[in-house]
Formats: sequence, structure tokens, C-alpha cells
Amino acid sequence: MNNIRVLVPATTANMGPGFDCLGMALGLYNEVHMALSPGRLSIDVEGEGAADIEKDDKNIVWQAARRVFQEIGQANPGLSIKLINKIPTARGLGSSAAAIVGGLVAANRLTGDTLSRDRLLALATELEGHPDNVAPALLGGAVVSVMAEGKVHYLKINPPEELTAVVAVPDFPLSTQAARAVLPAQVSLRDAVYNLSRTALLVGALCAKRLDLLYIASQDALHQPYRTPLIPGLNQVIQAANGAGALSVTLSGAGPTVIALTDGKSKGIADAMQKAFEQAGVSCRISVLKPAVEGTKIL
Repeated sequence: MNNIRVLVPATTANMGPGFDCLGMALGLYNEVHMALSPGRLSIDVEGEGAADIEKDDKNIVWQAARRVFQEIGQANPGLSIKLINKIPTARGLGSSAAAIVGGLVAANRLTGDTLSRDRLLALATELEGHPDNVAPALLGGAVVSVMAEGKVHYLKINPPEELTAVVAVPDFPLSTQAARAVLPAQVSLRDAVYNLSRTALLVGALCAKRLDLLYIASQDALHQPYRTPLIPGLNQVIQAANGAGALSVTLSGAGPTVIALTDGKSKGIADAMQKAFEQAGVSCRISVLKPAVEGTKIL
């Protein structure tokens, strides 16, 4: 194959209490085109982040592709890469995970699909640092993932068909580093039990398709309370979405994006979220997305 085209979905991690272990793919995609280009590296970027994304050997897609060549013991042949991005950058929707997974999958196909899906997931986790975004980006659906004994252990769950996400993306970025810097080094036993019980209930609710349990199951004590001061109007947006009938409302990943899960009724919730952000002086974009069950697709 000379020219590979890959679609990689956005992801929402944590989903409330599932800090660094739970994520879900969403139907918003970055597109990676990759072809051999002997002796040189060429990178072109369109769409989200086009002005800011590196177009040299610091580019994340290129670094992921290079990791595939290293893994299979093949010399870097040079690549032509074109990125068409629809996932907002630095907003908590897994843009870096999509870049990593897209680079790995495209390079793997370009070199004859030598690496298994599980090995690609291991490499993606190595590059990203944790599997909560890269696992659903690669596999699709909602994914519970655990790093143990040097391996990613995971369980994919196909979300209920009626599940819909109303996504409010503020117009300011928030780096994962900044969002992690406000978290405490230690938490209380009470907060640990609070999140453990809700994470277990959330996974069970998704498996049993019990959407009525999402409100309680999505509550969090480990990261959202500490990140709230970084996002103007967050509490008001959550209250407004809940008041408009959302099943659950959480930060997406580290934020600042806020995601409301619904059973398909989205208009009133979207309007309520946008109005609440506006009252806090924040403009935002609203998208209504379905979970992406397939994950990364080679076209």
C-alpha cells in the first residue's frame, strides 16, 4: 500500500469518576493521510490546530509512526503526512491520543500490518503515558483499561444505542499539565471509596444499559472539584444541563470541555449549557455526538 488514510475518533476520558481508567470514543474524527516519501519528511495540517501543530520531527503523528518503524526494526523511510483535524486541541477531547493512534495505525498498515492491535495499544499507552484516551480511540466504544505488569488490560463496552453526548467546547485551551498540577498528591479514604463505588456503578450501568443510573454513577470527588476554578462557569453549566434533563454532566478529560450524556434529547440541554457559559463570560461551541463504536478506521 502506498497511500494510507485513517480516521481516528475524539475521546472523552474519566466520564466523571473513572480517573485515568475509563474513556469513550465520540463521532468526531481526525484524518491522517500517510505515504512513503524516501529521504524526507513532509507534514501538512488542515483544520483544528493547523497554526500551532509542529510540522517537523516534533510532530506527534510522525513520532508515533517512527515508533512503529523502531518496533519492527525497519529504517525510517521518510514520510509524507497530511492531517485534516476536526478534534479541537487542548480541550479535553483526546487530540493528542488521536494523533498518536493515527500515526501508529497508519504506519502499521503502511508496513504490512505487522503489529497486532494489542501491541499498537501498548505502544500508544507508552507514548501517551496512560491508556484512558488511546484505548477508546483505537478500539471504539467505552473502554475500561488498567496498566498491570507492563501490559494494558482492557474491557470494551458498546454503549446503549440511544446514548448521545452534548459537548460544550469553551474557546480557551487548558493543558493537561496545568489541569494535573492542581490535583492533590493524596486523597482521603472517603473520597477514594466515593469514586470507587461510582466507577463500578458507571461500568455496570453501561453494560446493563441502565441510563437511569448515570446521574449518581458519574459523580466525582478526585479531580473535578480541584479543576473547577480553572473553568469559569463550570458549576453553573453542570447545574443548567442537569436542570434541562441531562442524564449526567462531567468534565471531558481534564477539561475545559463539558460533556452531557442524554438519551437523545439534546436541544434544550445544548441551549442551557451555552447560555450558562455565556453568563460566565465564556463563548463555546456546541456539538451533539454519538459514541463511536468502531474506533479507528482504515479507509
